[in-house]
Amino acid sequence: MIHESPGVGQNLQDHLEFNFQYRCKEPITLNSELGLFKKALIGARWLLFKTGLGRSNHFESCAFIRSKAGVKWPDIQYHFLPGAITYDGTVAFKGHGFQVHVGHNKPTSRGHVRVTSKDIKKHPDILFNYLETEEDKQGFRNCVRLTREIMSQAAMSRYRGEVIQPADDVQDDDQIDAFVRDAVDSAYHPSCSCKMGIDPMSVVDPDLKVHGLSRLRIVDSSVFPTIPNGNLNAPTMMLAERGADLIKGSTIQPKHRASVYINEHWQTSQK
Repeated sequence: MIHESPGVGQNLQDHLEFNFQYRCKEPITLNSELGLFKKALIGARWLLFKTGLGRSNHFESCAFIRSKAGVKWPDIQYHFLPGAITYDGTVAFKGHGFQVHVGHNKPTSRGHVRVTSKDIKKHPDILFNYLETEEDKQGFRNCVRLTREIMSQAAMSRYRGEVIQPADDVQDDDQIDAFVRDAVDSAYHPSCSCKMGIDPMSVVDPDLKVHGLSRLRIVDSSVFPTIPNGNLNAPTMMLAERGADLIKGSTIQPKHRASVYINEHWQTSQK
């Protein structure tokens, strides 16, 4: 059966982030643990005793802030790492350092995934359109400026040494835009390419059923209309739980609604 659904593969979204890195004044970071011998000891300790540095992914501190006044929910996400290393873990800076991974979580740019051939061995056409809109560029400018403000606080003075990146002379919008284009990485959160909704470009309905077809549902992160404001793992698990209930016809209404903090001055203040 062939069914035309123009929204399939459209609306593609992803999270971007970059590393804001500093040298550390004190010898307390993971950079001293990255030699082959020490990494072998870390691995052996984990395998034998399930203890030591190998038991953590080291991104144990996370934060969310709002990028500007008028934004109701936090839209900038941070992960702190007690080391200075490239995102793929292949290159570490000499000496001690630390970094925060920061990204703007609510992109307005939209991309696509398109089939290029009936041959399943042929790669699809994937275009994310990262940083296509002015809103997304401004979101990352805010990331740079607000992170500098956070890292300049007195509590960090004991540890904050020379900045590694972005350099202090990266100041105006054009300079920040150029840095971000060169420094950002995908957070590996591609999603939203089969969005839920009732408009002509939606692919599934609120029960996750594919429009125009019977006995077919999609239950994965592609059905999010917009990318969640955070990592995709937990929202996708929640979607799967809900989808399983929908398929079984045994949905359960929540007994109560959890309260959510909202800054009472969000319309007029960033803090």
